[in-house]
Amino acid sequence: MTAVFGDVWFAVLSKLSHYLPLDILQWSQKMPITSINPATNETLQTFTSLSKDESLNAVATAGEAYQSWRKTSFAERKKVLLAFATELRKRSDEFARLITLDMGKRISESRREIEYCAEISDFYANGAETFLADQPMEDVDANAYIRKEPIGVLLGVMPWNFPFYQVVRFAAPNIMAGNAVMLKHASSVPQCAQAIAELFDECGLPKGVYTNLFIPSEFVETVVADSRVQGVSLTGSEKAGAAVAALAGKNLKRSVLELGGNDPFIVLEDADIPKTAELAVKGRVVNAGQSCVASKRFIVVESVADEFLTAFKEGMSKLKIGDPMDEDTTLAPLSSEEAAVKLLQQVQSSIDAGATVLLGGDRPDCEGAYFNATILTDVTPDMPTFDQELFGPVATVYVVKDEAAAIELANRSSYGLGGSVYTKDIQRGQRVAEQIETGMMFVNQPTRSQAELPFGGVKNSGYGRELSSLGIQEFINKKLIHLGPKT
Repeated sequence: MTAVFGDVWFAVLSKLSHYLPLDILQWSQKMPITSINPATNETLQTFTSLSKDESLNAVATAGEAYQSWRKTSFAERKKVLLAFATELRKRSDEFARLITLDMGKRISESRREIEYCAEISDFYANGAETFLADQPMEDVDANAYIRKEPIGVLLGVMPWNFPFYQVVRFAAPNIMAGNAVMLKHASSVPQCAQAIAELFDECGLPKGVYTNLFIPSEFVETVVADSRVQGVSLTGSEKAGAAVAALAGKNLKRSVLELGGNDPFIVLEDADIPKTAELAVKGRVVNAGQSCVASKRFIVVESVADEFLTAFKEGMSKLKIGDPMDEDTTLAPLSSEEAAVKLLQQVQSSIDAGATVLLGGDRPDCEGAYFNATILTDVTPDMPTFDQELFGPVATVYVVKDEAAAIELANRSSYGLGGSVYTKDIQRGQRVAEQIETGMMFVNQPTRSQAELPFGGVKNSGYGRELSSLGIQEFINKKLIHLGPKT
């Protein structure tokens, strides 16, 4: 790392948003990696980061493992991944509890996350051989085909907000493709990081095919620069993505970035308002609002704005803050005290600039990283939060004249991850969806992910796709095999 690039790298790290751990700079001093329960601020468990030599040894082990794993059959890989899915389901309560303890997710959502990881594992275990089958070259005068092969060791840099799902959606397809995976998880979810690695080991995955890396931030460049590492995938903030993309580009490595989002939730005048308001609450507070594809900007046509706001406020006000282990809790804490402080600063900056607080706008008087359900109106483009991602249970509502104005405002964003539109006319919803500049649009339902559907964005929300048959294609070599002319 040159002095100049190092300064830039650490400047970026010092300003990273919610996705990456806030204490990441301290890792240069080999500081402990600590799990803190955000509901109680209690320290749960502490781990130690790897030294530089240990990190390089891990890369060497992964490189050796790749040379063997790439030669295994789909049937051998499938056996391991199906066993992984089976164990996830059997031990769902155990793993869900780790998620809730590490980052505060409601226990019911944590169990659903584990089930979803099992679904993704099943999907790639059963589909990889078809997705990566040889592709004959047709309509050309050549006896040729495309062979899809693994490329090497891959590095994943993953966030805390879905500590099992984010890892599995990266690891499952690439393990099935024959690559070896190294995973640098967020430092705030170390119990989850270790549990995933241990489970792969228990399910028979050879040592080095999947590696959990408790590494300092400055070692990321060392790993990416290693010739055995051929690609890097990051889910995180746009600043983190820019830093990692620069590392990948400098070292001529492939990269996939899934970054932040500011998803529009467009309510047209012919929408079913009671149902739409109900979905708006669900879309905004999924994972306590800490999701890149949570609904964030609510853009409502003026003729139904009052009705929508009344119903939306009523739904948000009924959310119950409490212990995320309690099944009755409907609004969990944020992932950390630092995250709650940052969100309050963002909200207050909008209030100070003239935004109206329709609900909440502050934190409850209780222990833990909690934040009250909040609705802001009268947010204008000159306010600092207009084009920022608010990572928590904070909704901004915009009232517009008509459909055209809704589309224009939805596209007035540096982000382009997901979005949704609500109308009783499906064809109209499709027409509007096709005009929104995002990687994903949903009609009459908030943005969500599904193993069979591609996931990813445009603009500052990143590039590349995960999940579906497209997700397994990002880190493979599509090699042409030419056997001569047909004639």
